[in-house]
Amino acid sequence: MKIAVIPARGGSKRIPRKNVKIFDGLPMIAYAIKASIASSLFDQVIVSTDDDEIAQVAKSYGALVPFKRPAELSDDHTVTVPVISHAVNWFIQQGCYIEAACCIYPCVPFLTAEDLLNSYKYFYETKAEYVYPVIEFQTSPWQAMIFPEAGPMRFIYPEYELTRTQDLPKCYVDAGLFYWGRSESWTNGHRMHSNGYGYIIDNKNVVDIDTIEDWKRAELISRIMKNEAF
Repeated sequence: MKIAVIPARGGSKRIPRKNVKIFDGLPMIAYAIKASIASSLFDQVIVSTDDDEIAQVAKSYGALVPFKRPAELSDDHTVTVPVISHAVNWFIQQGCYIEAACCIYPCVPFLTAEDLLNSYKYFYETKAEYVYPVIEFQTSPWQAMIFPEAGPMRFIYPEYELTRTQDLPKCYVDAGLFYWGRSESWTNGHRMHSNGYGYIIDNKNVVDIDTIEDWKRAELISRIMKNEAF
């Protein structure tokens, strides 16, 4: 079976209650759940959480919450792989065979079912351990500079100071939306990025929401996208 695992703990610091805060009319986590269900890819869409309110909201939008996430996997320092590994192992202990588990982050208001479908096809065809979406850097990191305590700006790669941007290699960054992974990759603790294939997606479907300013900008983008659709 294929499962979607949405990791959503209750202890968000920079944006309190971020996972259930209302974004453009819906609790933020609802967007991840709705896209997962709309893709028709998953036998089960589950939310891994330590928080009762998040669990209730998740259930109201069609997700399952079959267990409560342990406290040791719910603090500020917990990384993704152990959380998804815990969920996969829970299903294995129930006698389920997990072909693939897709970790879908809860704050992805522009996630589309189409990106989930196309990335799964790529995951299936490549037989990769992991597949995750990437976007192209807007400006070339080869010409990144350091702001020193004193003196002129300093290039990290001075050999590219005079190179035209179009002559530099394209670079990509993790879009931070979702990660397809094989059951054994999650449970064996394999790193997602260094063991994964990148799947290029449209930059417009990606927004990083870490601060209130990010949140407001994302809401503005959402309104613009809605207006463009009419």
